[in-house]
Amino acid sequence: MELSELTAKELSQMLRKRTCSASEILESVLQQIQEKESDIGAYITLTEDLAKKQAQKVDEKLAKGVELAELAGIPIAVKDVICTKGILTTAGSKILENFVPQYNATVFNKVLAANMVVVGKANLDEFAMGTTCESSALRFTKNPRDLTRVPGGSSGGSAAAVAGNEAILALGSDTGGSVRLPAAFCGVVGLRPTYGRVSRYGVIPLASSFDQVGPMGKTVGDVRMLFNAIAGEDPKDMTTIPNKKFEKSFDIKKLTLGIYKEQFNEHVDPEISASVMKMVESFKEHGATIKEISVPYSEYFLPLYQIILTIEAASNLARHDGIRYGHRTQEFKDVEELYCKTRSEGFGPEPKRRIILGTFLSSAEFGGAYRKKAFYWMQKIAEAYDNAFKECDLLISPMSCSHAFKVGELVDPIKIYALDLCAFGASLASIPALALPCGLDSSNLPIGTQIIGPKYSEKFLFDVGEFYEAHCKT
Repeated sequence: MELSELTAKELSQMLRKRTCSASEILESVLQQIQEKESDIGAYITLTEDLAKKQAQKVDEKLAKGVELAELAGIPIAVKDVICTKGILTTAGSKILENFVPQYNATVFNKVLAANMVVVGKANLDEFAMGTTCESSALRFTKNPRDLTRVPGGSSGGSAAAVAGNEAILALGSDTGGSVRLPAAFCGVVGLRPTYGRVSRYGVIPLASSFDQVGPMGKTVGDVRMLFNAIAGEDPKDMTTIPNKKFEKSFDIKKLTLGIYKEQFNEHVDPEISASVMKMVESFKEHGATIKEISVPYSEYFLPLYQIILTIEAASNLARHDGIRYGHRTQEFKDVEELYCKTRSEGFGPEPKRRIILGTFLSSAEFGGAYRKKAFYWMQKIAEAYDNAFKECDLLISPMSCSHAFKVGELVDPIKIYALDLCAFGASLASIPALALPCGLDSSNLPIGTQIIGPKYSEKFLFDVGEFYEAHCKT
């Protein structure tokens, strides 16, 4: 087996036993990139020279007996909305295609502090707006499990890099499912953390009320390791929170797992529902209690999410005006024409669509009525989840209504937005959700599920996910 096919946990142990070197691990990953990247297209920018220097430093430190973080020497892909000093950071958009930040995002500093090996910046839907990774203006990414299909989005490049063994771990960002959906489509594991558990400082924003950087890996254990490395309070991001302890220890015989009633509906492919229910049965066989749980207001998830998302996206994208950085049109008569032409040339169809809708919804005509009402119902949804967790420890549901579909097969924006119907709830309630594979469909494509927990329950989610991988997964 190639080193690139192993998990981060296995490679970390091998490094400490000196049965392989960080440079050898990197070389195995780079070999996969050389062989597959022209077909997969996971990366916008490769940082091979940087990665080789980082791997060599790790080998030198290990040779001297220096004690390093458990992820030292592990190759990682970083979604291209995470600012990296001196390294191109594009957000998948022409308007930032030549943007090189002068500072690092906090999460990237934590990656560097852990002595991880940065392979490159991963492709995404433009400004993280999408669920297929087809809206990137700079790169085209395909699903390593089937190159005729999409990898999911917006963190499609991150998921594809891990699934294609072009990285061992990856960082994505999850606004309304952008880590979890590509994890499901590509057959890897991804976490949306509790809002505030991971710093957003230096992450190019989509919707500030939802955005969270999330780890992706081949196993739940790998995702746990990366989450532990990046989580924590950050004085540069006032929305971050101290590491709060979730007062519950895992015992399968004391676990009450809730079947998320509203997300097993007619819109979900029957093969997906059946596979998730098979997973539920495996927990039951090992002693868990199973209950059907209803979470009200699910019919409001899509409109509420889109209202808040588009309003905040329009506001966040206003900074891209051709004045201070990024693309600037070459010919203009006055400032108004500079703004208009720069943004028309730089933004693709999806950002334009969301800017128009968000500006309309936040216009003076409505006086903030849409946003105010949306946030009222967002709070009601959070309360509904709190009530659900009084009846069960965790909720389980399909991750997506469909399997990974053919490239170019889905073009209707409304249908594309609806792909994340199963993901919106956790985003609206600011709670964590773990996406992991739970089987294969009749076309041998991965089927993903998600386990949703109360705020700060990431460790409990990892414990349950690892139990499934060790005792239930076939």
